[in-house]
Amino acid sequence: MRRFLFCIVLGLATLMGRAQVSSQLPFNTLQPPVAPPPVSGTIGGAASSAVLGGYMADATYKLRPGDVVSFQIREDLVWNPADVPKNLIVSDSGELDVPYLGRILVADKTCPQLAEELKAALEKDYYNKATVVLSLNLANRVAGRIYIQGQVRNPGPQDLQLNENLTAGEAILRAGGFADFANKSKVKVVRGSVGSHTEKKIFDLDMEQILEKGKTENDIILQPGDFIIVPSRLVNF
Repeated sequence: MRRFLFCIVLGLATLMGRAQVSSQLPFNTLQPPVAPPPVSGTIGGAASSAVLGGYMADATYKLRPGDVVSFQIREDLVWNPADVPKNLIVSDSGELDVPYLGRILVADKTCPQLAEELKAALEKDYYNKATVVLSLNLANRVAGRIYIQGQVRNPGPQDLQLNENLTAGEAILRAGGFADFANKSKVKVVRGSVGSHTEKKIFDLDMEQILEKGKTENDIILQPGDFIIVPSRLVNF
């Protein structure tokens, strides 16, 4: 009788111990862990969309200097399963240093367009079949630079952000405003200077009217490469 009661007590203690261990486990042993969703990219020339700095990049986005793209050849995983995509930066000259191919001009091309070109070049000399994975990781937010010289507090270059409508007056204010001897009514904006493919244009702006009297309709929106020239007064007093 004592042996029978001892067996019952031992069985109950074993069941209670298992219940406590199971409740302390940090995961559910009955369900396998769920894998994270795969990150989509450009595979064989098909582009995906990704939110980049507040706007949507898609198959129509054209690469620019400063952009960062992710590049991978799927067939390389056969030789090295740990192979990861490589981040490539578009240089100031609009080129990418692509593995196997060297420097390739990519500016003003979309990711799908570039993927197809790289695929063709790789299959010509290096691969029987190449599956190119190419996607935009980071878009350069700077569209270019404008330059201010002459009678302002802080002359020099200013970054022009992508999709930014910066006017000449705003750029002067960003440069700290006019210096003491500035001729505010004879400000010039030179567009299409040396190195540009566009025809040279000169805009004469009266910043006294624009900034001090509120005639902002006479101001102009700047473009990358514009020069703002603020001359000195002939008589400084």
